[in-house]
Amino acid sequence: MSTATPTVTATAATATDHRAAATRRQAATEADNLAVASFLLGLPGLLIFNVVLGPLAITLATLALVRGTQRRGRAVLGLMLGIAALAIFTATTVSAHGVIMEFGS
Repeated sequence: MSTATPTVTATAATATDHRAAATRRQAATEADNLAVASFLLGLPGLLIFNVVLGPLAITLATLALVRGTQRRGRAVLGLMLGIAALAIFTATTVSAHGVIMEFGS
């Protein structure tokens, strides 16, 4: 009876270690996916829907950086593209005197 207890305990500890490692890998993969998504949303955000895509890119890049992504450069690029998208939106709104769309002449 005394030999079965250490085996069960060792097996339970090994299973817990495997689950923890799988959780860390999944978290790292999710952070990498957030970094890529921030880049892919920030890029078209420079041209279209910058009021929506800019903040999304900034949010996803920040989450990726906080979660410790391996694709740090991609996350920083997504962050910069999101900020640039908002800067372009602000510049075009100011240059149009606050008019975002004008229908007719």
